[in-house]
Amino acid sequence: MEILGTSLRVCVDDLDAAIPVYEKLTDAEAARFRSGPVSVAAVGPFFLMSGPQEHLDILRKITATLAVRDVDDAVTDLRTVGAEIIAGPQPSPAGRTLIARHPDGSVFEYVDRQATGG
Repeated sequence: MEILGTSLRVCVDDLDAAIPVYEKLTDAEAARFRSGPVSVAAVGPFFLMSGPQEHLDILRKITATLAVRDVDDAVTDLRTVGAEIIAGPQPSPAGRTLIARHPDGSVFEYVDRQATGG
């Protein structure tokens, strides 16, 4: 699989207050979207997330988001090394996504920018 980049996940209480801080630090403009009940702002290498605590508790278990060229290739490689596919592949606002637990217990989200067909 080809990994194109990594995004760090940051859970914040006040997304509107956090965005200007991260825009200044990264010299990048935020792209906002929703993922279910969670509001997300992609700013440079950061995904700022705000929403109901029970959803953030789950999201905090994911170490990072890895951008890959193709999620299907990622599934093949992940299975080859003994990773468990927890969710997906499925469409998301950012592209197709999946969540996998590596053999060491680490949990990562993999996302591509391929059309979601919807």
